[in-house]
Amino acid sequence: MKTALLLALYLTLNSFFALSQEEEYYDENYLRYTNHIYKENIYTVLAHRDGWVLSNPVMYLNSENGIVVSFDNLDTDIKDYSYTVEHCNANWQPSGLMRSEFIEGFTENQITDYAYSFNTMVEYVHYNVHIPNEDMKITLPGNYILKIYEDFDEKDLVITKRFFVVEDKVGIEASIKRPSQIDRRNDSHEIDFTLNTTGLNLIDPFNEIKVVIRQNNRWDNEITDLKPMYIKDNQLIYDYDVGNLFYAGSEFRFFDIKSLRYQSERIQQIEYEKPYYHVRLLDDESRRFQVYLYHQDLNGRYMPEVQEGEDDDTEADYCYVYFTLPYEAPMIDGNFYVFGSLSDWNYNARNRMTYNYEKKAYQLKMLLKQGYYNYEYIYVQDGTTLADNTFLEGSHYETENDYVIYVYHRGINDRYDKLVGLKTINSLRQ
Repeated sequence: MKTALLLALYLTLNSFFALSQEEEYYDENYLRYTNHIYKENIYTVLAHRDGWVLSNPVMYLNSENGIVVSFDNLDTDIKDYSYTVEHCNANWQPSGLMRSEFIEGFTENQITDYAYSFNTMVEYVHYNVHIPNEDMKITLPGNYILKIYEDFDEKDLVITKRFFVVEDKVGIEASIKRPSQIDRRNDSHEIDFTLNTTGLNLIDPFNEIKVVIRQNNRWDNEITDLKPMYIKDNQLIYDYDVGNLFYAGSEFRFFDIKSLRYQSERIQQIEYEKPYYHVRLLDDESRRFQVYLYHQDLNGRYMPEVQEGEDDDTEADYCYVYFTLPYEAPMIDGNFYVFGSLSDWNYNARNRMTYNYEKKAYQLKMLLKQGYYNYEYIYVQDGTTLADNTFLEGSHYETENDYVIYVYHRGINDRYDKLVGLKTINSLRQ
């Protein structure tokens, strides 16, 4: 009887704490170690190497060439924004290091680099954070989260954004080829690679080294569980036939809104209704069973740009862009999303499509800054976290994609994961 009561008490408390954690997660200020926007008025959050908007947010240890994180606040008053950084392990969980162990200088700073929009219908304030800077320098390699918050209160979160700091100690030779696996030969890419670990003192390579492979900046389909197939001297060889495959997808769709004065390719209509421009794209269609068609794309990225101005950061306007995807009936076990860098490679309420029964089509209205955009349609089944971009887009081994290989090292006595190698490869330009 006593055992039964203790078990019932344990299950009750366990359910209570699980429910509390779930409720806390859905709180708007719950800290997420992902790319996330916490405020409704924040748009166009970008992270990249300083000077190259299409690059990944990667910096090398002790290099002066850093990263920049930028964003717009569609409120017109200046906010008291501050920022700090957190060190994470390879799986993007807190490493437990104190900030003084990986930051040289001040561990939190105000954002003082901002500018008002100029000559735009929608007013906003543009903000920039550069790392490293005079007040903050990163001293350890690894994964990092930039936290931006308001009114000096770290719990009043505005943005979290991931970036990488590399200490280059591992050589990476990689290739992309048509899969050996018969049933994936026509729709996938196989990633084979070899690590040269001469720069490391490895005792147990199978457990000290962790490899992550990402496709076109996506997070949801990354490969994280590969172990070396062979070890030869200081070389770790990853030459698998399965486990290292990505569906190649199709080339990304695109639209161009650098100018709102004329209709470029794929634009059906541009109207102005104060205070916004409204841009309606031509109706899209499923490409699932279409043959492969090549066109040069940005692999899902976008570039803010205004044709009739000089400063893309502050002179590009905001407009509503309308997506329409004719579909005979609504899906009953999942949702369609417009996906890519324009959604920060996330799927949430901002990029989820809704079904219009009258028009028999999925539709979405997104507020976007002027520029050139790539996108695709994904399907996310209820209860899953993996987006399916082949359901509507199809998949072809000929498709051009970028892949990034990240190599982490954690020695037997180390307290954190070090990012010791990084390699970007392209399926057409190897």
